[in-house]
Amino acid sequence: MKLFIILIGLILVLEGLPYAAFPEAMQRWLQQLTQIPPAQLRVVGLAAMICGFVVLLFARHSGLLQ
Repeated sequence: MKLFIILIGLILVLEGLPYAAFPEAMQRWLQQLTQIPPAQLRVVGLAAMICGFVVLLFARHSGLLQ
C-alpha cells in the first residue's frame, strides 16, 4: 500500500510539472492534440500502457520493487 501511495504522488507531480512550468506551451500542445484522430490517440495510449507494463514487469522480476 505504501508503494501505491508513493506511485500516485509521483504520477501527480509528473502530470502537473509541464502545466506549472510551461502553461502557454501546454495550451498550444492541447490545441494541437484536438487535431489528431481519436484512433491514432488510442494507439499511442495503448503503446504507452504496454511500455509501462513492460517496465513494471522488468522492475518486479529484477528485484527493484522488493
